[in-house]
Amino acid sequence: MDHTLNTAFKSMLAIFCIGMMIALTACNNHTTQHTMKTTVPKISDFPAGEENTGFAQYFSGKSWLAPLTKNKDLNVPMNNVTFEPGCRNNWHSHTGGQILIAVGGAGYYQERGKAAIRMEPGDVIEIAPNIEHWHGAAPDSWFSHLAIACNPQINQNIWLEPVTNEQYAEAVK
Repeated sequence: MDHTLNTAFKSMLAIFCIGMMIALTACNNHTTQHTMKTTVPKISDFPAGEENTGFAQYFSGKSWLAPLTKNKDLNVPMNNVTFEPGCRNNWHSHTGGQILIAVGGAGYYQERGKAAIRMEPGDVIEIAPNIEHWHGAAPDSWFSHLAIACNPQINQNIWLEPVTNEQYAEAVK
């Protein structure tokens, strides 16, 4: 009887250990997936920059930000913003306006209440102050644009609600 219990105990212990190894492997893979860096493809001559973690709460999906100007005396803040496919920012406005210049991939720009505009390299969008809008990548393409802050001495971003999946799908169809 002791031999039977001992064998049963060893079998249960072996099954438990195998289960733990599988669970730990799954956890390790899960952690690795979340810590892996996305490789941003080269879609323009401008740098993609670092992952845009400072404004991540205002984006659906991942984006990258590369400041292009540093001289504060020139007073022309300009950044290259790169969006993964399907990524877009929330509805927002700028108190001083904004200029977008598409430099890579394909994306969209939409003002509230208007049809979306497809953007491809070379397209320029001039956004007047206080116009509510969003911009981001097409569902099947990476996208980069230069973002130029107009009237930086008075310009502030006013972040609004996210663009819903339904709004995005309707805009890009």
